[in-house]
Amino acid sequence: MSIKVLLVDDQAMVRAGIHMILEAENDIKVVGEVEDGAKAIAATRHLKPDVVLMDIQMPVMNGLDATRQITLTPGNTSRVLILTTFERDDYVFEALRAGASGFILKNAPPEDLVEAVRVITEGNALLAPSVTRRIINEFAQRPPRTNFKDNLKQLTEREIEVMKLIAKGKNNSEIAADLFVSEATVKTHISNLLNKLDLRDRVQAVVYAYESGLIQPGTE
Repeated sequence: MSIKVLLVDDQAMVRAGIHMILEAENDIKVVGEVEDGAKAIAATRHLKPDVVLMDIQMPVMNGLDATRQITLTPGNTSRVLILTTFERDDYVFEALRAGASGFILKNAPPEDLVEAVRVITEGNALLAPSVTRRIINEFAQRPPRTNFKDNLKQLTEREIEVMKLIAKGKNNSEIAADLFVSEATVKTHISNLLNKLDLRDRVQAVVYAYESGLIQPGTE
């Protein structure tokens, strides 16, 4: 079954290039292309893509506002991968807060873009090490949010351990090795903690871990 992708970019040549890269893969199908955020919202509702590949700076409605509306739509299952030429910190944080599941630069190699689409579809978040470092630095400057910290009381001790390892950038196999459990068990713990905290994916879990004070920047 092919991964359905919606391309959102105001530059036709950019869309054409990305379309060609993705359609060369047997497991990816581009189901639509639009040139602004408002059309992206409508197209997502109609086409129900697995991944919305979203530019940031566009006319009519920018990609951050469109991402926020898409991810907040009841019943939405589409994940947003932000694609941009800009590597500005404010875009990174705003995209994550808007509900994006990943962030990739337009100058990334084609194979990285393809892999990003697959990672997002599998339900994992795409956080490059450089982005993770920015998140850590950002939250090092702010006090924990009390309401976030209180909600952590819902988690078991093992779920807390798993969340800390997610926040440190570890994948499922690394977490399994650290805790001497199977990857299936790790996936169960992750699913449980996301449900309890009403989080969509690992990106939100990382942000939550720092905003709640569960992880202190600079600690191991």
